[in-house]
Amino acid sequence: MFLIDKPYVSDFLIKTLRKNAYPVVSTAESREMMKDDYLNWISEENAAAIIQKDPHGPLYTNSENALTWIASHTMGSELTDKINLFKDKSRFRELIRSLYPDFIYRTVKLNDIPYLSLDGIAFPFVIKPSVGFFSLGVHIVSDLDDWNRVKNELRIGNLEGLFPPSVLNISAFIIEDYIPGEEFAVDCYFNHTGEVVILNIFHHRFSSGNDTSDRVYSTSRAIVLSCENAFAEFLNAMGKAAGIRNFPAHVELRMDAMGKIIPIEVNPLRFGGWCTTCDLPGIAFGYNLYEYFYNSRKPDWEQIFQNVEDKLYSIVVLNNNSGIPAAHIKSFDHYLLGEDFENTLMIRKLDIKEYPVFGFLFAETSAGNEEELSRILVSDLKKYIITE
Repeated sequence: MFLIDKPYVSDFLIKTLRKNAYPVVSTAESREMMKDDYLNWISEENAAAIIQKDPHGPLYTNSENALTWIASHTMGSELTDKINLFKDKSRFRELIRSLYPDFIYRTVKLNDIPYLSLDGIAFPFVIKPSVGFFSLGVHIVSDLDDWNRVKNELRIGNLEGLFPPSVLNISAFIIEDYIPGEEFAVDCYFNHTGEVVILNIFHHRFSSGNDTSDRVYSTSRAIVLSCENAFAEFLNAMGKAAGIRNFPAHVELRMDAMGKIIPIEVNPLRFGGWCTTCDLPGIAFGYNLYEYFYNSRKPDWEQIFQNVEDKLYSIVVLNNNSGIPAAHIKSFDHYLLGEDFENTLMIRKLDIKEYPVFGFLFAETSAGNEEELSRILVSDLKKYIITE
């Protein structure tokens, strides 16, 4: 069963739903977003009854917003509890405490941040909203000067109105150890026995140690094969602790130079947001993650990456880091942006006045041409912005 909600559903996902006649919950939002009578619509009442009867049945959502529907229609269900377990970063840290007994974290109310004692907290550390999205409100604090700056930025007056309530809950924050190493995003599902099946792995590129942006994510045969076994070992331990089955998830984690894995967060019942990490493999080389999840299939990486072994596939998130307020931006030249890449597979355009990004670009990059990714990683995007 698929539960579709705002802000975005891709044509690729809609075509997948139609082609396979997967059941789609007929909410007002999904009907507005997908005006398609040929989809296999089921009523909200039937959907809620199915979830209550079998909380471990296959269910996929495309958006954080869909979790509100689940909470309101299946209140008190086992599924709702599993969702809350992962969405609340404090509860999640408690879940994995036995796996990482030395990992330090603390929950703090926003109002208490200016008066917080750092006793027992070593630099560098990370402070972030307990519930958040798009890396909004996330800060890496390297020293005392950094902390004084961040405390000022995290004043209520500076945050209210900056992020929509649906995207960011600023009432509580988590302070936790900063984990050095490489960051990855993993789309996976836990099958009917609770075993994890990894469907893709993206390397999250950063421009520096203090960078927390979501600009570039890349995947390839080499990235997947080098990480799959280690990530599966951790995810199986996590899934067993949580007791989840038939459960898709988008997991963000770090791996240090010694191969130690530390989870950042788990996004329940979906893959990458805005139909990104889940769509790119299908658009680029015909590998449909939605079908693999719903049909409980395991990927054969040699077959999937056949003929594209040396290619790098990337998602470029076009966040507005230009310093130009959205109100002063007339338009964004997506065509010019596409011309700056070797092989632009797709550009999804968004209105910066309505959403926190200009859109997304999917790119195929040949080995040896990674400079195009390094270039966009540090770009302020002013080259493509037309102001009022």
